[in-house]
Amino acid sequence: MTAGNQAGNPKKSSTGSAREVALDILVRVEQQGAYSNLLLNSSLQKSGLSREDTGLVTELVYGTISRTYTLDYVLGDFVSKGIAKLQPWVRNLLRLSLYQIMYLDRIPSHAAVNEAVNISKKRGHQGISGMVNGVLRSVLRAGELPKLSDRLRVDERIAILHSHPLWMVQRWIAEYGADTAEAICAANNEPPAVSIRVNTTMISRDSLLNQMVEQGLQATPSKVSPFGIVVKGGGNLALSSWYRDGYISIQDESSMLVAEAVAPEPGMRVLDCCAAPGGKSAHMGELMKDEGYIYANDLHLHKAKLVSDQAQRLGLACIVTGSADALELEQTLETASFDRVLLDAPCSGLGVIRRKPDLKWRKQPEDVASVAKLQGELLQSVSKLLKPGGILVYSTCTTEQAENEEIVAAFLKQNPNFVSVTFDSPLWERLEGTALAEGEGLQLLPQHYGSDGFYIARLQRNS
Repeated sequence: MTAGNQAGNPKKSSTGSAREVALDILVRVEQQGAYSNLLLNSSLQKSGLSREDTGLVTELVYGTISRTYTLDYVLGDFVSKGIAKLQPWVRNLLRLSLYQIMYLDRIPSHAAVNEAVNISKKRGHQGISGMVNGVLRSVLRAGELPKLSDRLRVDERIAILHSHPLWMVQRWIAEYGADTAEAICAANNEPPAVSIRVNTTMISRDSLLNQMVEQGLQATPSKVSPFGIVVKGGGNLALSSWYRDGYISIQDESSMLVAEAVAPEPGMRVLDCCAAPGGKSAHMGELMKDEGYIYANDLHLHKAKLVSDQAQRLGLACIVTGSADALELEQTLETASFDRVLLDAPCSGLGVIRRKPDLKWRKQPEDVASVAKLQGELLQSVSKLLKPGGILVYSTCTTEQAENEEIVAAFLKQNPNFVSVTFDSPLWERLEGTALAEGEGLQLLPQHYGSDGFYIARLQRNS
């Protein structure tokens, strides 16, 4: 257990303490299947909490969700009737309180316990508050996280220690080995970095970096992308004048590699098959210096509008949006009419768990198989729209080989007129030795650079 030296009691607001706001969110996520990021944003807007307490709520919600498996494992030794039989609000109160005790150095353990008891007195009867007090103080007396049994298998130990579903850990062990699987799980529990992409049609990365540093931001150049900047403690950069004026976009560093892999040139015709919310389309437009034509398609009309809004904000006139099922594009667009095609395919999203911790508890093994079938169909369909000599880039934000190199390998086997081609030298030189390149394509894992897990493959049509 860890303890800090700062006060752990947040200021009160009209909706209660930071911990009460966090507790309400956790209960709704568990009981209603609400998405934590959306619910967190809406709840914080209504809460009236200070910026400091807003940060605490965010940390409590994401941290508790991310560490649920570990927290329940520890609590299981101290809740006599079992965690599952508790009322949802009591169960989640114990979880978020134990999360503070185990993982937040700056909050004294006694403050976390006292606040939990106060909340339980307000919401329940004396018996509940007594139970909450007894459980948490028993945990404190027990000391550090209980040693995991030597009888546990490797996959069980990783799942409990790093709080991931057992099936997910088993898949990663089978695909990457136990050490890499554990590194993925550990990285998924780290807070995500805030990274921005510089719109180089308006300003250079160095110039913008200097501006940020001059304004007191902790900003450093991305090691992954020459267009990226990593910012710490900068708040919501989407509210900044840089964003409003089109100088930056909010984008993960791994995601920035996709447009670079497409390598569009000014004057080219480019198709982005599943474009929303538009980050990759916009990046390609910037690389093309806004000269040429990008058709940015998305299945949903309201999402296609997000792409056009981004293009307008960034001053990119080369992007035209449309809304259709990507499987049907071959029927409405001219065959072999694009120099570049990007299929950033729908996927399981297991590379972005760090940003969406509840995702790992929502997904099931069968989800990977079902989306892989769609990915194969999409790749086969949109490949017909690429010109001979053109480049098709297939990408996903997942770690799953069944959705990545296996899809590409099956496609190449069925289409001998396509070949896998290497990445441009500057991109590969930056990543060589870190990114996995077994089989077809490039696989970044979340522990490599602290960015999202991402897969990218480059395919060329020869005839």
